[in-house]
Amino acid sequence: MTNNVADHHPANSVAEGNHEGDFGCSMVELRNLMELRSAEAVARLNDSYGGVQNVCKRLKTSPVEGLSGNPTDLEKRRQVFGQNFIPPKKSKTFLQLVWEALQDVTLIILEIAAIISLGLSFYHPPGGDNELCGQSTGGVEDEGESQAGWIEGAAILFSVIIVVLVTAFNDWSKEKQFRGLQSRIEQEQKFTVIRKGQVIQIPVAEIVVGDIAQIKYGDLLPADGILIQGNDLKIDESSLTGESDQVKKSLDKDPMLLSGTHVMEGSGRMVVTAVGINSQTGIIFTLLGAGEGDEEKKVKKAKTQDGVALEIQPLKSQEGVENEEKEKKKVKVPKKEKSVLQGKLTRLAVQIGKAGLIMSAITVIILVLYFVIDTFGVQGRPWLAECTPIYIQYFVKFFIIGVTVLVVAVPEGLPLAVTISLAYSVKKMMKDNNLVRHLDACETMGNATAICSDKTGTLTMNRMTVVQAYVGDTHYRQIPDPEAILPKVLDLIVNGVAINSAYTSKILPPEKEGGLPRQVGNKTECALLGFVLDLKQDYQAVRNEVPEEKLYKVYTFNSVRKSMSTVLKNGSGGFRMYSKGASEIILRKCTKILDKNGDPRVFKLKDRDEMVKKVIEPMACHGLRTICLAFRDFPAEPEPDWDSENEILSDLTCIAVVGIEDPVRPEVPDAILKCQRAGITVRMVTGDNINTARAIATKCGILLPGEDFLCLEGKEFNRLIRNEKGEVEQEQLDKIWPKLRVLARSSPTDKHTLVKGIIDSTVGEQRQVVAVTGDGTNDGPALKKADVGFAMGIAGTDVAKEASDIILTDDNFTSIVKAVMWGRNVYDSISKFLQFQLTVNVVAVIVAFTGACITQDSPLKAVQMLWVNLIMDTFASLALATEPPSESLLLRKPYGRNKPLISRTMMKNILGHAVYQLTIIFTLLFAGERFFDIDSGRNAPLHSPPTEHYTIVFNTFVMMQLFNEINARKIHGERNVFEAIYRNPIFCSVVLGTFVAQIIIVEFGGKPFSCSGLTLSQWFWCIFIGVGELLWGQLICTVPTSHLKFLKEAGHGITKEEIPEEELPEDVDEIDHAEMELRRGQILWFRGLNRIQTQMDVVYTFQTGASSLQGALRRQPSIVSQHHDVKNVSSPTHVALSSVNSTPTTSAVAAAAASPPAGNQSGECVP
Repeated sequence: MTNNVADHHPANSVAEGNHEGDFGCSMVELRNLMELRSAEAVARLNDSYGGVQNVCKRLKTSPVEGLSGNPTDLEKRRQVFGQNFIPPKKSKTFLQLVWEALQDVTLIILEIAAIISLGLSFYHPPGGDNELCGQSTGGVEDEGESQAGWIEGAAILFSVIIVVLVTAFNDWSKEKQFRGLQSRIEQEQKFTVIRKGQVIQIPVAEIVVGDIAQIKYGDLLPADGILIQGNDLKIDESSLTGESDQVKKSLDKDPMLLSGTHVMEGSGRMVVTAVGINSQTGIIFTLLGAGEGDEEKKVKKAKTQDGVALEIQPLKSQEGVENEEKEKKKVKVPKKEKSVLQGKLTRLAVQIGKAGLIMSAITVIILVLYFVIDTFGVQGRPWLAECTPIYIQYFVKFFIIGVTVLVVAVPEGLPLAVTISLAYSVKKMMKDNNLVRHLDACETMGNATAICSDKTGTLTMNRMTVVQAYVGDTHYRQIPDPEAILPKVLDLIVNGVAINSAYTSKILPPEKEGGLPRQVGNKTECALLGFVLDLKQDYQAVRNEVPEEKLYKVYTFNSVRKSMSTVLKNGSGGFRMYSKGASEIILRKCTKILDKNGDPRVFKLKDRDEMVKKVIEPMACHGLRTICLAFRDFPAEPEPDWDSENEILSDLTCIAVVGIEDPVRPEVPDAILKCQRAGITVRMVTGDNINTARAIATKCGILLPGEDFLCLEGKEFNRLIRNEKGEVEQEQLDKIWPKLRVLARSSPTDKHTLVKGIIDSTVGEQRQVVAVTGDGTNDGPALKKADVGFAMGIAGTDVAKEASDIILTDDNFTSIVKAVMWGRNVYDSISKFLQFQLTVNVVAVIVAFTGACITQDSPLKAVQMLWVNLIMDTFASLALATEPPSESLLLRKPYGRNKPLISRTMMKNILGHAVYQLTIIFTLLFAGERFFDIDSGRNAPLHSPPTEHYTIVFNTFVMMQLFNEINARKIHGERNVFEAIYRNPIFCSVVLGTFVAQIIIVEFGGKPFSCSGLTLSQWFWCIFIGVGELLWGQLICTVPTSHLKFLKEAGHGITKEEIPEEELPEDVDEIDHAEMELRRGQILWFRGLNRIQTQMDVVYTFQTGASSLQGALRRQPSIVSQHHDVKNVSSPTHVALSSVNSTPTTSAVAAAAASPPAGNQSGECVP
């Protein structure tokens, strides 16, 4: 990219016209211009450039028509001014990932032990064959065998390499998947620009300098630009400046628009002046060293100065985790509560790890003591110098056995299973129209107990049409005939709709012949425009006559006003204002109404009440949303004070009231029924009138006839839950929410209060997990607060998407039900894996431990243990974590926050199968040689060849695991473990693959695997014992769990009681206690746990801490506090970077929350 182009021209060479690529200004000049603010910027614009129109001229673009869209022109602009893309951080190479996988402590210990063992096997001391050293090397017939001592060490090293490669490959594919997901989000992000006079949507990355972009309420600006024309534009610049106040933008005061900021109100057009790394956000990112790898050092410095959240850490780096630790201690950010599953897993892993560590330590101690006592005590031998290496070799062997016990005990497969399961689900959820932005949202959804849903667009089709109207004292039950309405009234309706609505809302001809016309822009406005078309009038002609530039003043729609008004200047010098909005709000401000002759007559309070009863309520009870159209004329002298809104918006004359129908989506009632069967309460939170809301809720099945549910309006709701001081009382709220089903006329604040109240509530036997849907900018706080926030992909604003966890690409409620199904499936997959894994763990540890204590040698050798570990960890996690979900998942109640991961039934299965396996293995170990009539393998000396006896033990062990893997497919005590097994090809191939690999290992593994070939009949016995697992599983099913009261559950969530008081400051979510336990006992495998967390967090590093980048960057007022999200849905400008860290600015949320507490979700009533 051309960075230093402008160095050749002095700054005043503007007039010379010899600028790069013949544009009238260089990139650097524009970049400097964009760094100015308010009055300074206006002055510089007018002095150096002669106003924004001239900037357009120099950039060879037309403020009205936009660019020509000619490919060569666009390409040239990209070369001169750069493209709208910030290069992402380079992803880790495969070798880096291998190096990271090698950091695992257990593996390091194994490597060291293996190397020592190798070294000793090559070292032959001179007196090594001394009789006095005991029978340590006895029983070796030929020289060749004793030379083979190196094989075990080499085999351990080899299997460590395999484990490392598998881990690294998994991490690599995970990162690749994440990048793929990110680029998909980038491509989906479109922005509206004008080219060749046509309004089109293009991917954000294709925006070039000189484009004319249309901006509207809820947009996240993708590039820097200068305002050409704006209506009541207010911008939240907190993402750059950290100031939460909204900044008013206008041509004469502050026309500078910056990338990464949010449009909170109004609309307008801007000319793009800087893109990609030259935009303000891009400059910050370059300062943060996002684009270049060589800026690493600066990054470290920047970090320590400003505590910037881990913006720039590569995905899943160990170092990132450590830095994060330091970071956390330093910036006391409240840590977002771990996802439910994650908390439970961490605790469980800590417990298992401790147990494993203790077992392995005891094993080593017993082996060493036994050897020492036996050799030097019982046999009374002296310690001879020349025997030392041989003794050390024994000790190394014992140490290796101890480490292998530890390796088998620690479930490193857990993070893998979780990662695979989540990644697999996320990929599949894409097909079900769920774009998951935070991996853990997926499993949290499975625990959801309540869904607070919007009405418009989620439960309804968001295809609005006017079906009734009240004009001139007549209530028309269907669209009136144009002849029936007086021409002057018709004229008022047409102008009132065409002019007083965003010019971006239009009705286009249908895409397919005979289809419905396409509605573009705000759906409510489209319904009104459709009404004009149904009256055989043309709104476009009116708009062409009054282009946007001619509008004198626009009061755009927002959730506080709940109405929109536009002022025009008449030819006579007076003003006329058109208003439209929610009928009860506008009618309150009307003092006149047009009668059947089209003349205004007085409209009193009692007239209004009568109208509400006769017209508005009947419309609302049919589920229609009512909109009132009104107007008012102002004299030319004195000019009204346009800023005193309350005076301007009064004394109106009502033209008409229309009823707009938004039909319920046909598939919604069925989806809601499924939710209710699955134990999930659906609540509707809407800005609509309570009658409309109740009618729609009944159609959807949220309200069932004959049940006592509450439907409240926002005002009433607040009166019931707040005390005299206006603070929310949790006890009051607890009385209301269990019965509340519909909250109408609610403001964003009400929605947030309700969600927070339900989440914090402790009534009922389990804590609630709440999902929320939202589409408007003002839904941000509620989406953030919810356990899972769903944003609408089509109707949703960028701000809502930014705050959400999952984006519904089709805006449909049924997709939420799919998300619940996938979430429960993730949960179950992980439980299945745990059930399988823990059985293997228990058995392997006990066998290694008792075997070692009784026979001085683990029956399962180090290499064999590593192989078992590989099957049960990596392969089993693949097989069990990719089970597809079935509808039956929706028939049980949600687990909730504090249900343990390992239920009684699972505990019964684990212990039951462990009993079977241990019985078999010990029988084989101590009586197997008699049964099979072979030599005993017990007490074999060092370096003796592998025996058939121990091979049979190993083989039987693996066979039992294989068949138990099939048992593990069911965790709720179902009998048919084969059900739908063919639907999971991965499972089948893993089981078969493992079986084939086992045959190869046993028959051809030889010395490295300590195996000797088996006969056919021995094989059949091994397989037969394995199949016994399936029969034994059926037997376990018949034992009723309810009788086994003594079984403990494990892996609980955290209950409130366990948390010491001082750790629960207001608003700080729970801190994970497993982590605290960890800090106390940072034992051997702490790093391994770290791996569990990093892998689980796949990319989602810590989730709060909108930190500000002051310090170094203080000089530029424009810069501070980046907030971006893992899979940011804002422009690629940020997307590429925010590879880690989901840190939505608290200030942005604050800004959204700070808007006065009245009003409505976006789009709920007229814009």
